[in-house]
Amino acid sequence: MNKTVNPNILRMTNIYAPTLKEDPSDADITSAKLLVRAGMIRKEAGGLYSFLPLGLRVLHKIENIVREEMDATGAQELLLPFLQRAELWKESGRWNDYGPELLRVLDRHQNEFCLSPTHEEIITNLMKNELRSYKDLPKNFYQIQIKFRDEIRPRFGLLRSREFMMKDAYSFNATAESVDETYADMRDAYCKMCERMGMEYRIVQADPGQIGGNATEEFMALAETGEAELVYCDCGYAADVEVGECSPSPEQYPADELKKVATPGVHTIAELAEFLGCSEAATAKAFSGKDAEGNVWVLFVPGNYEVNECKAARVVPGFEPLTDEDMEKSGLVKGSMGPVGLPAGVRVAADESLRSIERWVVGANDDGYHFVGAKLGEDFQVDAWGDICTVHVGDACPVCGKPLSGARGIEVAQIFKLGEKYSRQMNATYMAEDGTEKPFVMGCYGVGVSRCMAAIVEQCNDEHGMFWPANVAPAHVCIIPLTVGDEEVYPVAEKLAEELSALGLEVVIDDRKERAGVKFADADLIGWPLQVVVGKRGLAEGTIELKRRKTGEKVSVSLDALKGARKFVQEYGRPESGERLTEFIKQLF
Repeated sequence: MNKTVNPNILRMTNIYAPTLKEDPSDADITSAKLLVRAGMIRKEAGGLYSFLPLGLRVLHKIENIVREEMDATGAQELLLPFLQRAELWKESGRWNDYGPELLRVLDRHQNEFCLSPTHEEIITNLMKNELRSYKDLPKNFYQIQIKFRDEIRPRFGLLRSREFMMKDAYSFNATAESVDETYADMRDAYCKMCERMGMEYRIVQADPGQIGGNATEEFMALAETGEAELVYCDCGYAADVEVGECSPSPEQYPADELKKVATPGVHTIAELAEFLGCSEAATAKAFSGKDAEGNVWVLFVPGNYEVNECKAARVVPGFEPLTDEDMEKSGLVKGSMGPVGLPAGVRVAADESLRSIERWVVGANDDGYHFVGAKLGEDFQVDAWGDICTVHVGDACPVCGKPLSGARGIEVAQIFKLGEKYSRQMNATYMAEDGTEKPFVMGCYGVGVSRCMAAIVEQCNDEHGMFWPANVAPAHVCIIPLTVGDEEVYPVAEKLAEELSALGLEVVIDDRKERAGVKFADADLIGWPLQVVVGKRGLAEGTIELKRRKTGEKVSVSLDALKGARKFVQEYGRPESGERLTEFIKQLF
């Protein structure tokens, strides 16, 4: 019969953690490389990963942080089906709108289902039959579950995989004011989650995308490898560039009348500005697309800016860029589009900043020609105005006017005010206090649990491997005996493990009969926050060596150093989580 195992003491001889010396050839980002090398995950197919024991320990730590903070708000955990009926998605209108990322399947009876990328439909359908009165509200339900989105190009390891672990929550409220309160609670809870995970992050204004709603914010883990670009200001303003407010300053080109100018070989704004001897800001850049009804539009922005497709969709609902083939069919001339003389039926939208420019420099809808001095309101009309430019670093902050700074980030969480988007579409109502049936006012709140794992690694790594924040590390302390099976070093290592475990730490002993260099390399690669090295030379002097993985700092301490740790525990309690754990590890120095 096996002897009782202390669950807080792991042994490397028992752990399946197959570390690798070289980066995997198919990993394209630091976190993917290190998590595979450290024996935490394995790639099964594009965007599909298996979590090995150490990786799953980290994932569970993140889940527990998320669960504790959600429970602290009064949210209730449930579990919804991974396979969802097509009827619900058709009722909400998203069966076709969601696009090819929604993996649609048929069962043996030819009934249509989808693999869940998110759960707004099913939770709305469930709660419209459960929450019948205003007395039942507000309620907030969450789950931690696998999701599936059929990404066209899964990449960046766990950051953009097809199958991933997510926490999604859905609130049901009677009023917009009540949703605001729940939203604020979720915002605070998400801040605490990020902080407990040791993550450097920013909250940014964001685009609601396929989820919808009238207000949303993203929690961005700052990292140079992040897909998202964001702008921010010291005043507190921050936004994804997809939605960041933009106030370009276009320049007036000196022209008093409409004139068609031959511009042979000129196809870009940079070439046009050089040809005319003006700045790019004195020209107007064109971009073509179509709206939800198939109408063709040409959009114009100052020449030194780009059209922002997310913003464009607010001005031109359902906006999609035209392909070169579509442009040709519509009679548009790529590289020479302008608002004067467009084909019949083509509509014009422009960035709000161009209202101040009386005469524009634009394409002449004739290859090799441009117009200068095209007069707004006389030579052409604009059908729709709006902020459709992509914000630049250095643009004026819309709050305080100071220049915006830029960064890259990884979206790890997002919160939404959905309003009545799903409840009205799916006839999900409750009996209001005045006796009338009213649609729920809803919010939804997501955390990418497995994405958080990768984001932490993107922030916490060096040339030797990872260094996990204590709260999410697979274990807090790794004890490395330089000899195993002897009667001098190993018994001390075992005793240290028991004492540290009694103080509330999770401990791993590297009891493998490997060279010291191999053990050190693996400890750095895996990223245990604290390493304790026990060797004959140190014991002869009554010392052990402590190494803090994040800083690389090493210090020799007396074996009696744990007395200080015991005193810390007596004063502050066992360091199960939070700042106490970080402080406790510092006390070991």
